[in-house]
Amino acid sequence: MEATAKAERTLVLCVDRDDDLGVKAGIETPILGRGENINAAVQLALRDPEEPDANAIFEAVRIFDRLTETVEKEGGQCQIATLAGSELGGVGADRKLVSEFNEVLKTFPATDIVLVVDGFADETILPLIQSRVPVTSVRRITVRHSQSIEETVWLFSRYLKMLIENPRYARIALGLPGLLLIVIGILSVFNLLVYTWIAFLIVLGTFLAIKGFGIDKAVRSFYIWVKEYTPPPFPVQISSFSAVAGALLVGIGFYQGLSQTSAEVSRLPSPPLIISEWVGLLPRLAGWFLSNSITLIVIGICILLSGRAIRWFFERDNRLWRTIVVVVVVAWSSRVFYEASRILIVPVLGYGILVFTIVVSIIWSVLAVLVTSLLHRKYADLFEEEEETGEKEEKAEES
Repeated sequence: MEATAKAERTLVLCVDRDDDLGVKAGIETPILGRGENINAAVQLALRDPEEPDANAIFEAVRIFDRLTETVEKEGGQCQIATLAGSELGGVGADRKLVSEFNEVLKTFPATDIVLVVDGFADETILPLIQSRVPVTSVRRITVRHSQSIEETVWLFSRYLKMLIENPRYARIALGLPGLLLIVIGILSVFNLLVYTWIAFLIVLGTFLAIKGFGIDKAVRSFYIWVKEYTPPPFPVQISSFSAVAGALLVGIGFYQGLSQTSAEVSRLPSPPLIISEWVGLLPRLAGWFLSNSITLIVIGICILLSGRAIRWFFERDNRLWRTIVVVVVVAWSSRVFYEASRILIVPVLGYGILVFTIVVSIIWSVLAVLVTSLLHRKYADLFEEEEETGEKEEKAEES
């Protein structure tokens, strides 16, 4: 009983990964037994005399005959079997081979395997078999061509498949030639094949420039940003829009002031030619610029600050009150700058209106400060939570 338990059970296993047995000879697998394997090899050889799988089965039978005598003398058993995968290859072929191998093991639970294959690609099944039963030997049969040629063809087909199926390489291997063929086809329709080389250079140069400067990556990043963009909160949107609108008005104000100043200079009876004349004309230039631009500049600044004030109001930020004061001061300052520009243009004008405007602006500023202080005290409860949060954050930073 002890000798029987330790007896070897050797399985000579032939693998046909692309299922030539089923496709060419219509033979079902797995094939178990010496006679059945010989019959299957004969049928396959009659269908295709150059088929290497038939030679692999015959080689498996030869190895089986030699091992049978040796194994049986030592009290063991020997069996031969042939498995087949799928003509489609890939994962489906491997799963079919593993399924048939498990079926053979149920009939003949082998302790070791002698693997016989007909080429380089069939050895990919070796790890799947070896994970279940130890493989003590591998015999590879090469009939039609040498091993190096077969390995080269296999590697070439693998990289060719990668060039076709991998989008990263397909853009270059297929996309660029396809684009060139389309351009040549369009040129041939309009009888402009004489410009083929020019079109080729333009397409190739455009492709190299796009890849060289990373334009494709920049476009892809921009597309991802647009796709994943999340609008900011409503107060931030108002603040951003007012900032853009305010900056636009300020820019237009500067442009209008410069253009009107240039027009005034061109209307002078004797335009200045030397530096000293320009220096003497500077006050009038400043006056013309201020009188034609100050209104839009002040409106733009007020719109910018008003947007921020709206944001501070929604966020319960104490900066709201200071911003309101600044808006009032800036709005009234437009009148001060306008009166100053009139005096710069016509120095003989009296300065009484300018002084009065400045005094009124000071009064307005004081009133704005007083009103905002009263409002701050009256509505302090609305900003209490924000103030407490700010104090807690400051204490946390200090600790």
